[in-house]
Order: sequence, then structure tokens, then C-alpha cells
Amino acid sequence: MTTDNTLILYGVPFSQPVRAVMWLMILKRLPFEMVLVNPGSEGKSGSRNPNYLAKNPAGTIPCIEEPDSGFVLGEAHAIMCYLSRKHGWTDVYPADAQRRARVDWYLHFHHRTIRDGSIGFVAPKIRKDLEFPELVKANAQANFTGALQALEDGWLTKGKYLVGDEVTLADLAAYVEIGQTRAEFTNVYDFSPFPSVQRWLDNMAKIEGHDEVHVVLADLGDISRESPSMDAIRSANKHALQVLKDKIESIKQD
Repeated sequence: MTTDNTLILYGVPFSQPVRAVMWLMILKRLPFEMVLVNPGSEGKSGSRNPNYLAKNPAGTIPCIEEPDSGFVLGEAHAIMCYLSRKHGWTDVYPADAQRRARVDWYLHFHHRTIRDGSIGFVAPKIRKDLEFPELVKANAQANFTGALQALEDGWLTKGKYLVGDEVTLADLAAYVEIGQTRAEFTNVYDFSPFPSVQRWLDNMAKIEGHDEVHVVLADLGDISRESPSMDAIRSANKHALQVLKDKIESIKQD
């Protein structure tokens, strides 16, 4: 546990929503300490442990805590919006009411489309201990593809990024879900029918913090044919945490 007023982020680097929050804070050069919390576990460092549930009754990750005030907040998008408002990050969460509303629009759209879709066909390749009916997996992939079509035909027709020509919270939230399926990482989705989405993915990969945030996926590599072992996932999380600590230290020294 941190001994100063450094913001605490609870979660694991393998979690997509956790990566979105990590990326935002690295991009905006806000130092934080990551405390590993294993989703679904009742163990000492688990999200179902009573100590963690006292902070976040939903038992989800990510969650942040401000040691100076004791303020706790869960849900990635709520966290990202809160931090942006608190620190005046109007580049990623615009001050203009209409542009901010478009960011919010995407963040609401995201949950039942990109998020649900990616969980439905990526998770079965990771969690072999869980049963996913074929219909559920097929519907998830169809949902994901339909959402990508909306990005291709709508969101990405008016600028370089989802809400114009500057990166916003919308892009960070979207990429951690969509980008994880690329050939460079898990290699579980073919983006060739979506040239604008591919162009956007390439642009996002150049944003500061991308590589550090996605170390865990780079370590795991292609899972399209064979699922990673739990040992491989633990090792990737451990390496990602060390890379993250090194990056935060460099931010503190700037």
C-alpha cells in the first residue's frame, strides 16, 4: 500500500478496462500505484475478498482510491471522466459541451457493443474453465462486428479519431477492447473488411503509453489456436506490472 498521497489503482494489467485507466494516467503523466486485485477471487488479493468489497461492493476492477481523502471510485469510464474533470484534461475530455457529449455518447455505446462483443469471443479462448455456449460466442462476434461497422461507417468518417482529430477517452476505451484482438496481440479477429478501423488502430498504437500498457498482451501473443496457460497469464501480468512501475518512476523523475 502506498505511504503518500499517490493515487491507487486496483486491478490487473490483463483487464481491458484497467488498461484504459492505466493508459489515460500514463498519457497525462499522472503517477499512480497499482495494487494487484484478482477478479473473481475470494483470496487475500481477490476482488471478492471482504476487504475489497468494502471499497467496491460490486467486486469489479478497476477501482481507484485517493489516500488523502479516502475517496473510492469504480468503473473505468466513471474513473476516466472523474480524473479528466478533476485535473482539467480537456484535450481528452473536451470542455466544449457538444464534443464532450460525443465522448459520453461513445462511452455509453461501448458497453453493450464493443465490450460485450469482445468479452464474448475473447474470454472463451482465455477461460477454459468456463462454459460458453456456441450461440453465445456467435452472437458476441456478430455484435462486435456490427459495432465495428458503426465505427467504420460513422464514428471514423469525421476525423482521425472517434471524436474528431484528437485522441479522447472514447479512443482509449475502444482500443483496449478492439486492439487486443489484432494480429499483433491475440490474433483472434480479421479487420480486413474495415480499412478505417485498421487505420485508426495503427494511429492509436503510436500514442504514448500504448506499448507499456499492452506488454501483457505482447507477452501472451497469438492465442487463436491455443489458449494461454494460467502460468503464462500470471507471468505476463507480473512482467507488465514491472514495466508499469518503471514507466511511473520515469514520469515522477521528469
